[in-house]
Amino acid sequence: MVSGVTFERDRDITRALVAWFGASARELPWRSCGTRDPYRVLVSELMLQQTQASRVAERFDEFLARFPTVEALARADEGEVLAAWSGLGYYRRARLLHGAARAIVGEHGGRFPRGAAELASLPGLGRYTAGAVASLAFGEQTPAVDANVMRVVLRLEGRVLATADPRAVRLAWARAGALVEAGARLRPARGAAVVNEALIELGAVVCPARGPKCGDCPVAGWCVARARGSTGRIPARKKRPVRRAVYFASVLVADGEGRLAVTRRGDDGLWAGLHEAPTVERMDRASTGAEVGKLLGVGRVREVGSFAFKTTHRDCHFVVYRGRAPRRAPEGWRYLGPEAIAGLGLSSPQRRILLEMGAGGA
Repeated sequence: MVSGVTFERDRDITRALVAWFGASARELPWRSCGTRDPYRVLVSELMLQQTQASRVAERFDEFLARFPTVEALARADEGEVLAAWSGLGYYRRARLLHGAARAIVGEHGGRFPRGAAELASLPGLGRYTAGAVASLAFGEQTPAVDANVMRVVLRLEGRVLATADPRAVRLAWARAGALVEAGARLRPARGAAVVNEALIELGAVVCPARGPKCGDCPVAGWCVARARGSTGRIPARKKRPVRRAVYFASVLVADGEGRLAVTRRGDDGLWAGLHEAPTVERMDRASTGAEVGKLLGVGRVREVGSFAFKTTHRDCHFVVYRGRAPRRAPEGWRYLGPEAIAGLGLSSPQRRILLEMGAGGA
């Protein structure tokens, strides 16, 4: 039990949250259809993990138009799904969503399990996603704690803990569960769902990691961190992961018809399963043009550009070359025009290389 926590406090916090959310909730495409369809909830929740809502809002309807039902997604091959996911990053999420869709269709006859415990048994659905789908789509009285909710709860209770600390995890789920329970008493039909969404929204819009807008917060009067002036220290900072440098040399190779060579990356590692221009990748240093030409069998190459790209844990350095097509295309190479390339699953750097830098021809 957290010191100072009473049902009356939870009830008052919940009322303030629900009122604020009703008046201030952002208009987002996955909230646009009255009743919450579990498929739409699942797609949106996986898209929103580590991607800004504004970016997801740009892509959500397009993805749903391509895969309008869980059956349609389950029938698609992985390449189609990765292509539709292009630009959202963290492509592992697309594979998890695809695997969950196949399990729902193959093991559950196309019907979503309704409870969080059953949903958590689907491939790739963790405790948060299962709780979100169960509460938002089916009204189950269960919390859904993501990074936003974790931060809100830690600040409300004034606990200077890192989000990975087991004490923080236990606290966040317990306190979010208590607020959801209070919400369910306040609104028996949709209270749990509204409280979960309100907590997530509050963390995203009003109580972000940096620069919380305490003057706009509907629960500021109950916030221990605000009273103590400790919001900037909560959550406690964790050690930054060591960033690694990776060096890529990609070659634009056109055939006689002006189509560009593309290959598919392996099933493991960075940008697994996505397509790219023929590329040499090293961890120790950048490859020389001579090395690239020899390794890829394209002879002498000329440099046409370079750029840097950051992922969560890597500093990626790209050098782009042009080379001549070998007499015989190596195994795994395909020559495709711009329209066909645009329909492939491409990382952001390779989209730039193949569709922007590659447009100038050989």
